[in-house]
Amino acid sequence: MPNPRLAGRYAKSLIGLAIEKNQLEQVYNDMLFLQAATKQSREFVSLIKSPVIKADKKIAILDAVTAGRVSELTTAFNRLLINKGREAGLPEIITAFIEQYKAHKGIHTVKLTTAMPVSPAVQSAIIEKVKSETALQNVEMETAVDASLIGGFVLELGDTLVDASVAYDLKKIKSQFMKNDFIYNIR
Repeated sequence: MPNPRLAGRYAKSLIGLAIEKNQLEQVYNDMLFLQAATKQSREFVSLIKSPVIKADKKIAILDAVTAGRVSELTTAFNRLLINKGREAGLPEIITAFIEQYKAHKGIHTVKLTTAMPVSPAVQSAIIEKVKSETALQNVEMETAVDASLIGGFVLELGDTLVDASVAYDLKKIKSQFMKNDFIYNIR
């Protein structure tokens, strides 16, 4: 069962410790590695969340997966989670850590969804346009492809959504025809 408050608290503690030890960038890279591992292997996540597998086995498996790839601080944090019985929240803690890291660094994520993949040149042009239109300077882009858009794009930045897709335009036209604004009711 996901627990965002718990994940936020553990992530905040890890960020504080990483800043104190001057290892914030290393721990961030470790979290990116662990996030990729959890997204890539459902079996790994199932194993970590399993109540049947004992803590010492989980520590051995997690150490084998992360050996030489993550810092000692991250390894100690992972062991702490397992010893406290909180390892089931590891994927949520990783996500919360990455979000808090970006907030700490002032990095804003723009999500671009298009009907077809866009070139890096177009991506950088969109990032520059976002920077010029807003006061944001640290902007990174996540891209996604959704063929149901037909054409155009959907751009998300925080709470702002710009839907310039063909599918959205078609929905607007359909709703106008359904209202029959152009035909008078005859009675």
